[in-house]
Amino acid sequence: MKPFPKIHDLYVGKVLLGAVLMTWAVLVGMDFVVSGLLGEIGDIGKGDYTFATALINVIYTVPRRAYQLFPTAAVIGTLMGLGQLAASSELTALRALGLSRRRLGLAVALALSVLTALMVVDGETLGPWGQRKAESLKASSKSKDMIVAQYSGLWAREGNTFLNAQTGEERGEGSHHWLALRDVRLYEFDASGRLESIARAASAEHHPGGWLLHNVRRTWFDQRAVTQTEAMEEQWQSKLDDAALAASVMAPRYMPSSDLRSSIEYRKRNDLDASAYEESYWGRWFYPVNVLALCLAAIPFAFGSLRSGGLGRRLFIGIVFALGFWLLQTQVVRLAGVYKFDYRIAYLIPSAVMLAVSAVLFRRRSG
Repeated sequence: MKPFPKIHDLYVGKVLLGAVLMTWAVLVGMDFVVSGLLGEIGDIGKGDYTFATALINVIYTVPRRAYQLFPTAAVIGTLMGLGQLAASSELTALRALGLSRRRLGLAVALALSVLTALMVVDGETLGPWGQRKAESLKASSKSKDMIVAQYSGLWAREGNTFLNAQTGEERGEGSHHWLALRDVRLYEFDASGRLESIARAASAEHHPGGWLLHNVRRTWFDQRAVTQTEAMEEQWQSKLDDAALAASVMAPRYMPSSDLRSSIEYRKRNDLDASAYEESYWGRWFYPVNVLALCLAAIPFAFGSLRSGGLGRRLFIGIVFALGFWLLQTQVVRLAGVYKFDYRIAYLIPSAVMLAVSAVLFRRRSG
């Protein structure tokens, strides 16, 4: 078997990465200005929300924007880079040296795998972190009461217990972070639906060991009597974690997969609809598959038609591919939500279609 990568593979990868990075920078820059800064203009002037604050807010969202726009940048950049090689007859020279179309596809996949891996890490770390910082900054600047803006009227369910918290905040000390809720009420019901007790706590904090309630006053409802108990502190044995509560105020598509998994388990455990979180969760897993399938399907266009085509043609084909793939995937995923079939199948179908298109085009180009 021939060693991989060889010098011509590295050259193709270098040209490809340059085109993808350039395209990516343009797309993220346009999104930063149009969807970012211009979208914040209407909120400037509310409270302490100034233009400088809006600029910082949008900067925090750059990792998330880069993650979302990378698939489009990858397919357009792939066509731009390979089109550049085709137009200068370098692909013809590489073919004369024995570079097969399959080898070309492998070189493209290797180059894109580097950026795709970085984006997978970004989607699990910087993207969610930056989005949460942006939302916190905007809420605290527009309102003197940032906590209410984030957690006002929060409701959650754990088994037969319902939690209501009027306000809340995320706290930190060094590397340790925890969620603190204030003015908390816990409503506990028995299996038949009868109210057993109501607990009112001044605050509730979630730490790795579980929930700790402070200044608790609990009212018990027996068959013939009502009793009250008070405690300075009380442990609440519950599997409800801060990730599940954070899901109530943060869109699933902005959450890391670990929080999505916790939220899915929480909702299934309590017979709640988890489809929105399953959709985002499996979308994260199929993200690298989608990128590579989309770009591999575009490779055959680098042969023949793109040699005489200009920049506009390559851009058009790239946009059509990206838009067509997005529309197909969106519709299939929505059908999965409506008809309740596995989201893994829904995400696999568009990728399989693109790979099938790529295989057919490769054979036609080879014929």
